[in-house]
Amino acid sequence: MNLIISGTNRKHSNSLKVAKFYQKELMKRGEEFEILSLEDLPSDIIVTDLYGKRSEAFAEIQEKVSAAKVFVFIIPEYNGSYPGVLKVFIDACAFPSSFFHKKAALVGVATGKYGNVRGVDHFTGVCNYLRMHVLPLKIHIPLIQTELNTEEEFHDPLSLKFILEQIDEIARY
Repeated sequence: MNLIISGTNRKHSNSLKVAKFYQKELMKRGEEFEILSLEDLPSDIIVTDLYGKRSEAFAEIQEKVSAAKVFVFIIPEYNGSYPGVLKVFIDACAFPSSFFHKKAALVGVATGKYGNVRGVDHFTGVCNYLRMHVLPLKIHIPLIQTELNTEEEFHDPLSLKFILEQIDEIARY
């Protein structure tokens, strides 16, 4: 099983909506991806799962991360970068085995007009440090609040074209 990481713990986030869209489209291509929403992290993760500690709650998450070979990170823009909870998640995972030489696809989302270009760039650096193989085609979705229709589908033809191109590449990855 591979993982789509919804990179925020915000309830009812656009990132989770995008993650569900990616999961559905990947399923159409015969690819199984489970969604891991950072909403599901233990609320006390910074005291229970950092610095060599492991809680029962995070042990289940760690098993999924360890088993995955491909990750799709949906990364919302927080203060010009990516969410701190995403970094905490990465830090809580076993190092280096969780991500070492595994594959990653990156998708930036933002309510602003740049689609989290900087945050995706910052997170690429983290992936490189973890020795992940990052798919060169990175998607940046600006003005996310206008991109999804009421069925949580992308409706802009140009956005959809690039998103589906990336999903096709993930399926071939």
